Amino acid sequence: MIWDIKTNQLPSQDCGLFCDVLVIGGGVAGILCAKMLDTAGLKTVLVEGKRVGMGITRHTTAVITAQHDTLYSEMVKDVGYERTKAYLDANLWAVEEYRKLAADIHCDFEDRPSYIYSADDRQLMLDEVQTLHQLGFDAEFTDQIELPIEIAGAVKFSNMAQFQPLKFISSIAKDLTIYENTFVRAIDGNHAITNHGTIGAKHIIVATHYPFINRTGLFPAKLYQKRSYVIAIRGAQKLGGTYVQDGEGGLYFRDYGDLLLIGGSDHRTGTKGTAFEPMRAFAKRHYPKAEEVYAFTNQDCVSLDGISYIGKYGHSLPNAYVATGFNLWGMTNAMVSARILTELITGQESEFAWAFDPARPMLLMPLLTNIGTTTANLLYPTTKRCSHLSCALHYNKLEHSWDCACHGSRFSEEGKCLNNPAMKDGHV
Repeated sequence: MIWDIKTNQLPSQDCGLFCDVLVIGGGVAGILCAKMLDTAGLKTVLVEGKRVGMGITRHTTAVITAQHDTLYSEMVKDVGYERTKAYLDANLWAVEEYRKLAADIHCDFEDRPSYIYSADDRQLMLDEVQTLHQLGFDAEFTDQIELPIEIAGAVKFSNMAQFQPLKFISSIAKDLTIYENTFVRAIDGNHAITNHGTIGAKHIIVATHYPFINRTGLFPAKLYQKRSYVIAIRGAQKLGGTYVQDGEGGLYFRDYGDLLLIGGSDHRTGTKGTAFEPMRAFAKRHYPKAEEVYAFTNQDCVSLDGISYIGKYGHSLPNAYVATGFNLWGMTNAMVSARILTELITGQESEFAWAFDPARPMLLMPLLTNIGTTTANLLYPTTKRCSHLSCALHYNKLEHSWDCACHGSRFSEEGKCLNNPAMKDGHV
């Protein structure tokens, strides 16, 4: 553990704990929500089933940018100009909010431009720049980047950033009321039932990466999860920016100290991918003298239209809220979640809430594709079934785990739950 966060032990089943807002989930999204609500003067409690920051947040590459690998030119076509502009503006605000908070925190915060590039489609990058100008953002086109490769073109976002997220949340969480190793099994009205006791709250935020309540919100139909892979090498050139390659299977890059992080190979959890091979091949080809010192994986929730689900959880839980579907860009979307949910709970007018509303209409083809994949895995004949909704589990040879392609739950070979939304160990 690299920090010292003051945590508490829930005393008993009859503890009588009641708060204004209960935040479930101790990743960067949950911590930011709790911090912003606490600053707004609400009695806020955060519970984490394991250790704060030790889930998805621990393995993020922590790029802070509004330039996400869903092109804004594509988003305009899918969801319209107004929603796309709201998404862009919200994430640009998030970058600046991190910059303000990090000014007084030792979290390795560094200003960095970010780039998305194409190896073979110059016009696509030019179109992206034009769209961004129409949306009011001064993006730049370039055909020169620091990576040792030839490109057709790239789009540059100036004044973006990167940081060390565990150092960041260790600072902002110091004065919060946090209960670690407190697993929420269910929500009953305004009460959360945990493994230590029951907590009452006027409002409840579910920031557990993947929402765990299935009876409302339709999240199993409109979310899926992706695995991604990262290697860290020592001995490569230092970059002055962060980079992501456009297109399916594209690589992404950032440095940290004397390390260069190379990531990619994203694929739906429970399906076969190329794992670390493309990153290692890139490193071997372009940095032959570099040494690989780390390799790790992570998992992200993906929405159907490239925009996070932030807002009311569902009709049958009127006092519950959700933050999920960050589409591999959790840093800025986590900050956006904190702002939107704080505004909704405190009754403020919210500039961006409408654009991220979980109840918005879904894109038909992605919805049908996601439901089709789920149906196929529900019907797939195998004895290993997920304890979430009984989908088939597929063996992951690389990580020695059993993975669910429906909703992304993962289990160890012995049956221990590694990733939610499954709520219990074991293969059923």
